[in-house]
Amino acid sequence: MREWIGKCSSCGRDVYCENGFFAGEQKNGKLLCENCAASQEEN
Repeated sequence: MREWIGKCSSCGRDVYCENGFFAGEQKNGKLLCENCAASQEEN
């Protein structure tokens, strides 16, 4: 099952909950997709 959560605050991609797992992160009150969250961790 795939449920839409919202848009990534960085790149605008759709973020989903897939089979009960949140496919992204929430940092400082902002929703981030997996790619943007990983990019921020690298910096």
